[in-house]
Amino acid sequence: MISRVCVAGAGVIGSLFAGHLARVAEVSALTRRQDHADALNAGGLRVSGRSDFTVGIVASPDPASLPEPDLVIVACKGTDLEPVAARLEGHFPGAVVMTVQNGLGAEEIVRRHGAWPIVSGVTFMSGTRHGDRHVEYILDTETWVGPWEETPEAAAVEIAELIRASGLKAEAFPDLRPAQWSKLIFNATVNAVAALTGLPHDPHFAAEERPSDLGFLVHDLIEEGTRIAAAAGIPLREDPWEMNVLATRRGSAHYPSMLEDVEAHRPTEIELITGALVREAERHGVDAPLHTALYRLVTAKEASYS
Repeated sequence: MISRVCVAGAGVIGSLFAGHLARVAEVSALTRRQDHADALNAGGLRVSGRSDFTVGIVASPDPASLPEPDLVIVACKGTDLEPVAARLEGHFPGAVVMTVQNGLGAEEIVRRHGAWPIVSGVTFMSGTRHGDRHVEYILDTETWVGPWEETPEAAAVEIAELIRASGLKAEAFPDLRPAQWSKLIFNATVNAVAALTGLPHDPHFAAEERPSDLGFLVHDLIEEGTRIAAAAGIPLREDPWEMNVLATRRGSAHYPSMLEDVEAHRPTEIELITGALVREAERHGVDAPLHTALYRLVTAKEASYS
């Protein structure tokens, strides 16, 4: 049974996992900064919004100083995945490692640094970071998990049960790829369009009334992504267009991560998200001019920072 969890990456998603899981397990956090760890050790982690509580966790930027976990949740952004996985190398040999990055390829990056059993995850929950010790829980949607390579399905089922016991939503699948690709197509479209237009994910993304409406482009991008999935032999679990429409009707606009990164002049997750989709299109011989254009434009936008 999972009784000890280490969350590698204490940003918004990592803090939401760490805070909730600390109510049902012993939780530690691998932070990037010592002062972040010091703050968590001294005052605990507060979760507000859809949940409201404060919990104590053990935190450190050094994995060697953390308790040996049964489960490691790698919750950093895709741009930080390589250095975080490198820091985990040589540690926690008895743990299962779960990735929750957007896009494709996170599991392969982690595998280069250790022989842990790996569980794939995608999460739709979101929040707002108010400081090193405070995260607001905003969007209470599910985390989907499934085994990767030779990892037993039972590992994914147990992780989903633990997440649900903590007060979050989760579902396990024997094969995560249909769910993973549904979010990939949704993210590759919404994130890249938001990054380039400066619009949060709002009703513009589903509007299809006037010829100038953005929804037409979003719809075409999603259909292009769906063709790539079909060529890859992936039956989608969810319709990415319906995911987009429903998200725009929630009543408050969501700031996609790429938009936040562009506004802060930070590297985006374009390589693991849109870049991964474009590479899959090339691998399966599918024309993907729209996603290729967005991939190149966001990459050029990053180049403009300097």
